[in-house]
Amino acid sequence: MRNRQVAEGWITDFLASETKAGRRVLAGFDFAFGYPKGFGKALTGTGDPFAIWDWFEERVQDDPKSNNRFDLAGEINAAFAGIGPFWGNGLQRDIPHLPRKGLDREAHGMTEKRAAEACTKGAFPVWQLSGAGAVGSQVIMGLPMLARLRRSFGEKITIWPFEPLTTPIALVEIWPSLIAKSIAATQPAGQIKDAHQVQVMAETLSALPAKDLTLLLDVPANEEGWILGLGHEDLLMQSALSASLPPPLKNDCFAMPQGANWTPVDDALEHLRKELSSVVATQEILIKDAAGRILAANVQAARSHPPAPNAAVDGYGFAGPAPEGINRMPLVDGRAAAGAPFAGTVPAGHAIRILTGANLPQGVDTVVLQEDVSVTATQVSFHGPIKQGSNARKAGEDMEAGQIILKAGRKLTPADLGTLAATGVGAVRVYDQLRVGILSTGDELREPGDDASDGQIFDANRPMLAALVAQWGYSVVDLGRAPDNRDRLRTILNKAAERCDVILSSGGASAGDEDHMSALLKDTGSFALWRIAMKPGRPLAMGQWQGKPVFGLPGNPVAAMVCALVFAAPALRVMAGGDWRNPTRYMVPAAFTKSKKEGRREYLRARIKDGMAEVFPSEGSGRVSGLSWATGVVELDDPAQKVAPGDPVAFLPFHSFDA
Repeated sequence: MRNRQVAEGWITDFLASETKAGRRVLAGFDFAFGYPKGFGKALTGTGDPFAIWDWFEERVQDDPKSNNRFDLAGEINAAFAGIGPFWGNGLQRDIPHLPRKGLDREAHGMTEKRAAEACTKGAFPVWQLSGAGAVGSQVIMGLPMLARLRRSFGEKITIWPFEPLTTPIALVEIWPSLIAKSIAATQPAGQIKDAHQVQVMAETLSALPAKDLTLLLDVPANEEGWILGLGHEDLLMQSALSASLPPPLKNDCFAMPQGANWTPVDDALEHLRKELSSVVATQEILIKDAAGRILAANVQAARSHPPAPNAAVDGYGFAGPAPEGINRMPLVDGRAAAGAPFAGTVPAGHAIRILTGANLPQGVDTVVLQEDVSVTATQVSFHGPIKQGSNARKAGEDMEAGQIILKAGRKLTPADLGTLAATGVGAVRVYDQLRVGILSTGDELREPGDDASDGQIFDANRPMLAALVAQWGYSVVDLGRAPDNRDRLRTILNKAAERCDVILSSGGASAGDEDHMSALLKDTGSFALWRIAMKPGRPLAMGQWQGKPVFGLPGNPVAAMVCALVFAAPALRVMAGGDWRNPTRYMVPAAFTKSKKEGRREYLRARIKDGMAEVFPSEGSGRVSGLSWATGVVELDDPAQKVAPGDPVAFLPFHSFDA
């Protein structure tokens, strides 16, 4: 808006159109709604904050070219004892009773800050009218507009925290600097800072659950006013991060045209790769805490590595090359060591004692190993030839300042932390840790260690999948066991949607009478039952519950494990902000015989012995012990094939599914 008059007209029209449409509005204004306690009574004779609004509204003269705020502040100061409280004359002409500097005030009787500013780091007092960061002029010019809005909308508008918010329009005081870190972290290049502040604050407040907004608004009525969110900065920061999330997954992201009764493994994986995206927010953390986290932004080297030319060995430095034959050079006084560089210049034809990692002094570009020299107190001798630059590292030969050294989507390893630290990077932006809920379903399940009848089974899937997810670096949320009761399962899923980013369930993933997970997902309109052409595995129930992706794995532990490795591992990595990864395949000779039918992919529990892949004696998916016996799987592709000992087969180690 080009001026306050245009802005006020737009705000008035907006509020009118929204209330006419039956919508409620929370309108935030970035200036103080009141003054320190006692100012209102001194100015208007009453402690009613709206009396101050009306007082200014009657007296402020404002048009696009001029206003009287400084003169009005001087008139107010004249009514107070001493000098002040207002200060900061921003005009060239002097104004009676309005000092230019805050230190010129005295004995005016007002406290310097409201309670809100007193407990807010970096907040300026309302008395300062000019200068960097000053807010006093905004208050004087803004309160008349609020008074007019209040008068125009009458019973449809209430002001926080002076009145209970029971009307369609609520006006509140905001201060975007409460979430300054989130604002700075998300500002696109080239965008106006103030515009970005407004957008982030609006998105942050819009994203708050009702209970959190109620918490922020729970402030006693007082004459000074209050900043919305003050005292709850952490909650606002988290909401700001959540509001900046990428778009949610499409409700039909799992819907895949079948075209046939069975879906090939590769088609299913390709569909997940194309349809899935990150579902978590980002944060900046120190590199000491970043192992296993996924980068949300490319990282540039803070400085070159090495930052200066240095010695790769212990020896003697000089300006090369050195010719063939015996070379004798006088030694300069002193030496160069890592962290203790030589301050002078080494003259041509001279050498200096230098240690590994030491910066090359001026006049040195070559180093001869100490094992290859004869040395006295004043001279070093060695055989040539030695090439110029030998045993010396160039500045930035490893990494140059500003160079992208690690890309977004990478899961940080201990080695990566060393790379980051070597270039001076102390903090990185990473995705929040993916929260994965683990749920088992079925009346027949019992907790390991409890009593169980012959008709009941112990829940093997939950501890197995939880350990697998933790191994992949995600946060595990144990959702327990759900009975074969649709209402109970619905309640569990509702609570899980508040605590988790993704839900992995096992059992109930088919289409039978007791497959309640599939039935509930159908009601959401996001359900897809994938019959995968693979062994073990086959039925995968996919969908979303309150916007959170749900992977319904088979109930059989072997099938659940294999499906988690093949499908959940790459899918979770993408939803956690990482790149799509296929497991590493090693072609090794088979130590077994196998005849396989066409039309499905098979995964045989296997391990390497004497350089060959041997498979578990039984292919039955009921033999859970085969998972402990194996260190990976042999993958047999879709076509029919016969495997004889010595034939090459693809071996996929368990650890390679999320390497």
